[in-house]
Amino acid sequence: MNHTKITGMILIAILAVGVIFTAGCTGSDGGAAPSEQKEISIGYVLWDSEIASTNVLKQTFEQAGYTVDIIAVDAAPLYQGLAAADFDCTISSWLPATHKAYLEEYGDRFVVVGKNLEGAKVGLVVPSYVTIDSIADLNNETEKFDGKIIGIEPGAGIMAMTEKAIEEYDLDYELVVSSSAGMASELRKSINDEEWVVVTGWTPHWMFARWDLKYLDDPKGVYGGEEYIATLARAGLQEDKPEAYAILERFNWTAADMESVMLDIENGMSEDEAASKWINEHQDQVDAWIGA
Repeated sequence: MNHTKITGMILIAILAVGVIFTAGCTGSDGGAAPSEQKEISIGYVLWDSEIASTNVLKQTFEQAGYTVDIIAVDAAPLYQGLAAADFDCTISSWLPATHKAYLEEYGDRFVVVGKNLEGAKVGLVVPSYVTIDSIADLNNETEKFDGKIIGIEPGAGIMAMTEKAIEEYDLDYELVVSSSAGMASELRKSINDEEWVVVTGWTPHWMFARWDLKYLDDPKGVYGGEEYIATLARAGLQEDKPEAYAILERFNWTAADMESVMLDIENGMSEDEAASKWINEHQDQVDAWIGA
């Protein structure tokens, strides 16, 4: 075998090894490995407000090219799951009071990205035709309220605060465990019948756009003052998925924005349709979140 043939065979062998090595460093489609995996998972609680915001964020990520998984859980599992990195993020954290206990217990195991909505509030809510204005006056009208405060899911921060309010104000009332939808249904029924009812409520919520409601004054400050809704991310998300983390940093909107999506859902639109409608009407804002 002459020298030229030997050299050619060596070159072919080197090239073959190079092809094999390169193939091992590419994605399954044979292209270059992506710098960021375009998948994101979002945890949320089944409150009307969080259903609205999470579906808007889901479609925002989809516009940015992500495959999105949204995971509905109760409040306690929301924080437990984020601390355990069971999902990537949530925009459902009500602070500084409503979810304070969860932040204190798990807060060193995830990242507080920032505020996504300001001007929120929680407390006890009644129709405006109810003639008392303070939690302190509830015991004077126990019979009219049937001795019940209509609540939502067990484990929700507002439920723990209401249990504390019953104790602090020495209320002769039962806190009825229900759901966000169940609470709204009981409120609707009572208003239609012009009966007195007191519920655990919060803003933003579509019920304030639908009916004339008011918060009962809270002189003991059990429910705290103005709240905000925070965005949280699992530890390491910023390093693993910097583009996704940047979208979370930029995501913020107003109570009016959120309430418009909630009201569309309440009026019969699907969650996807309501989120899509809002996005179509606010594409510039969504582009800013994406960083387009």
